[in-house]
Amino acid sequence: MDGVTRVPEQRSPGTAALRFAVLGPVRAWHGEETLPTGSPQQRALLAALLLREGRTATAPELIDALWGAEPPSQALAAVRTYASRLRKVLTPGVLVSESGGYAVRGLADGALDLVVAQERAAEAEKARAAGDLAGAREELCRALALWDGEVLAGVPGPYARAQRVRLEEWRLQLLELRLELDLEQGRHSPAVSELTALTAEHPLRERLRELLMLALYRAGRQAEALAVYADTRRLLAEELGVDPRPELRELQNRVLRADPALAEPAEPSGEPAAVLVRPAQLPATVPDFTGRASFVRELGEVLASASGSAAEGRVMAVSALAGIGGVGKTTLAVHVAHQARAAFPDGQLYVDLMGAGTGWAEPETVLGSFLRALGTADSAIPDSLQERAALYRSVLDGRRVLVLLDNARDAAQVRPLLPGTDGCAALVTSRVRMVDLAGAHLVDLDVMAPDEALALFTRIVGEERVGSERKAALDVVAACGFLPLAIRIAASRLASRRTWTVSVLAAKLADERRRLDELQAGDLAVKATFELGYGQLEPAQARAFRLLGLADGPDISLRAAAAVLDLPVEDTEDVLESLVDTSLLESAAPGRYRLHDLVRLYARSCAERDEHPPSERAAALSRLLDFYLATAAAVYAIERPGDRLVDGLAATEYPGLAFAGAPAALDWLYTEASALLACVRQAAGTDRLRRAVDLLWAAKDLTESGANSHQYETTARAMCEATRAAEDDRAEGRARTVLSDVLLVSGRIRQAEEQARRAMELAGSARDSTAASWVANNRGLVCLHQRRYAEGKTLFGQAIAGFRSTDNRAGEASALSNLSRAELFMGNVEAAVDIARQGLAVYAELGRTMRLANGHFAVGVALSQGGRHDEALAQFTEALDLFGVHRQRLWEGATNYRLAEVHLSAGRPSPAAQHAEQALALGCIGGDRMRGNVLVLLGRALSSLGQADRARACWRDALGLYEQNDAEEAATVRALLARTTTG
Repeated sequence: MDGVTRVPEQRSPGTAALRFAVLGPVRAWHGEETLPTGSPQQRALLAALLLREGRTATAPELIDALWGAEPPSQALAAVRTYASRLRKVLTPGVLVSESGGYAVRGLADGALDLVVAQERAAEAEKARAAGDLAGAREELCRALALWDGEVLAGVPGPYARAQRVRLEEWRLQLLELRLELDLEQGRHSPAVSELTALTAEHPLRERLRELLMLALYRAGRQAEALAVYADTRRLLAEELGVDPRPELRELQNRVLRADPALAEPAEPSGEPAAVLVRPAQLPATVPDFTGRASFVRELGEVLASASGSAAEGRVMAVSALAGIGGVGKTTLAVHVAHQARAAFPDGQLYVDLMGAGTGWAEPETVLGSFLRALGTADSAIPDSLQERAALYRSVLDGRRVLVLLDNARDAAQVRPLLPGTDGCAALVTSRVRMVDLAGAHLVDLDVMAPDEALALFTRIVGEERVGSERKAALDVVAACGFLPLAIRIAASRLASRRTWTVSVLAAKLADERRRLDELQAGDLAVKATFELGYGQLEPAQARAFRLLGLADGPDISLRAAAAVLDLPVEDTEDVLESLVDTSLLESAAPGRYRLHDLVRLYARSCAERDEHPPSERAAALSRLLDFYLATAAAVYAIERPGDRLVDGLAATEYPGLAFAGAPAALDWLYTEASALLACVRQAAGTDRLRRAVDLLWAAKDLTESGANSHQYETTARAMCEATRAAEDDRAEGRARTVLSDVLLVSGRIRQAEEQARRAMELAGSARDSTAASWVANNRGLVCLHQRRYAEGKTLFGQAIAGFRSTDNRAGEASALSNLSRAELFMGNVEAAVDIARQGLAVYAELGRTMRLANGHFAVGVALSQGGRHDEALAQFTEALDLFGVHRQRLWEGATNYRLAEVHLSAGRPSPAAQHAEQALALGCIGGDRMRGNVLVLLGRALSSLGQADRARACWRDALGLYEQNDAEEAATVRALLARTTTG
């Protein structure tokens, strides 16, 4: 391949354990035993023989390979000596003498790393030609992993030099191909980081520059993409006196005109793409689907037009709408989607957008799930909605995928989730008519026609029972308002009661429906049906149904439901599964349950009407809150041993869960995030307010990790308002402490200062020492951002004293780490290092936890400012590993930024640029302002690498962020841009 020496497959049973490596130092093994390969010249002889494809190398050829035009006088004798020594080391019969020369023969499969690399590269070519991009990428990664440093490292002679150049060129070609595949699969952000380092290492390699331009453009960084071209053109002119090649010039033109096709992955060569990951997320269709023939035909035709070869390049979003729930929107959409599966061979995506309730799904969260389902690695999924939507459209390009967006809130929620290219289609269900969804084919779904309703009822109950009571059956479906969901519940009840006649059911419906005059006409039919199902429940089922409807979360876990019901887990599971059988409760996933939004409203009305004593409603929600608080406190304690905050939380009566370790604890927290935060918000205006605020505080990992940040902030603001209205200083002080945490993480310093100042006043008036210490710490951080270093030092001192007074070792370590930064800013480097090491020592005593990473981070910052680069790198590397283990993405980004700083200070701009790119991809503690800092640093690294135009593009982007946030750093960047432009 591309000039690479091919080594034939040579098999011999007697040499199966013998292995050789040339893609690095020349080495040999027999089984697990490393064999001595001798002097550099002896290794050169072995390498020359291994790379000659089993052919004989004559003595003159070997002499020329080892010494070139000036061999020593005893060269022939030396070659014979080297061969003799190797023959003694290797398996007999491997190194053979022939025609006055030597050859290596009889090697087994996989005996030479170069052969393995060739085979894997060939497999990658086959996979790519077949459209299996993921498989091709995996084979290339396996091939590239065989390289172990410099090829033929330390081997002398002209032959080794030539092979070294040739094999390095092949490695770069494989690497370029793997990066192409990365871009074709939407891995733009991580590719930018790797390509930035590669272009610095190989500045004249134009293909790498092309790939970097494309990756930057697809990552939404058009100015930087153009700057890469300008840098390349200038470098080629200065170094070689030539212009960029035509492909690079054409790419620049396409970027300039924002060619829409450029934003999407290119079509792979060969046969139509058949991606490795084909999501099949459609819910099961009901076996007794009935009627709706015209709608099925209409929607099927729309989907066929979107997926067929005659499609005009538009994605048809189909919205099936009705004024009430239960009309069968989801059932129809799922049925049509299943019928159309063959037209969308690359997969089907499904999501319940929960648009009818208050906790509707955020588009960025849905996009993250979709991207993972389509095979995108977590590390390649960007943070913002815009970037995720762009990557989603890119990943779908060239594929034929059907997307079912169920229960949408409005068009704004749907738009980012629509595919962007022809061949794909979207089905959307919603309660609102989406007239503002451009290009959508609108379908208004009404209740069933009487004959369809009767047919559905008959299919469930059975022809034998309905045939003799046709009039009673018509009365039943009419009482159900011809609503499919209502009919299904009524029919299921009758089907499970063999002693009932259809007339009995009709009489029951007639009697109960008269009580429902408070509802509008549409909802009347739904509630009548629910009333029928509810009336047939056993007392334990009815109680569970009522109480489960009280919780606001999108779903509920089995353990949380047990808390609501105050039952053992086993009994809870039994009653919940029995409710699933009645169709009043859905099993969202193993161990998780949810109520249809209309059913939830009905359940609440039943609780208000039937739950006795009425105090049991509040008691159920109180137990749920206790469960979440106790469990979140357990997670907090595992993540932060020695942190006494958990001792200052409100007491709980109902117990929480215990965990074996941090992974299980974090899994629970992130899985329960939406339900947990809903429980917090639901406590506003109740006597549960203090516990709710403490639950929010105990779950602070949800914002520090970057997960659920928006939902967490919304909840924190709601708690600030609720506690202020309740005139509860303690609760309000804690809520504002939490909000100041959120604002600090996102870099909104002025707002953080306002909240922290008010929190300190409230903590003082409430004599809340727990909150006072943490808010002093937060106020100190605000001071650092605002360059009020002496004041910050004082506040950190207060925090340390407060933490020590309550034996809060983790809090003390946090404040010490922050105090070290204050000393740094005041020019006291040695004091800063000493204080940071004190904090690290405290963290180390508490165990290898996430907060130990913060300790290493703080020491690294202090050491880097003192110019102790190697020591700082060791600290940051340790921190990066720990942050990754504990899923602290924003802290990972911040650590990459610090690593970039150290490398740049040490005169290593290439790894500096790579780490800065990783920081941009991950995001950082500090929000947009910190992103600006990363861009400035990246620009400095690129400038040192001679990429001046791209550096200026980074600085212009940073300036925009600083100006949006009214940051004083803007003046520095303006001066930097002015200086480099005039220079």
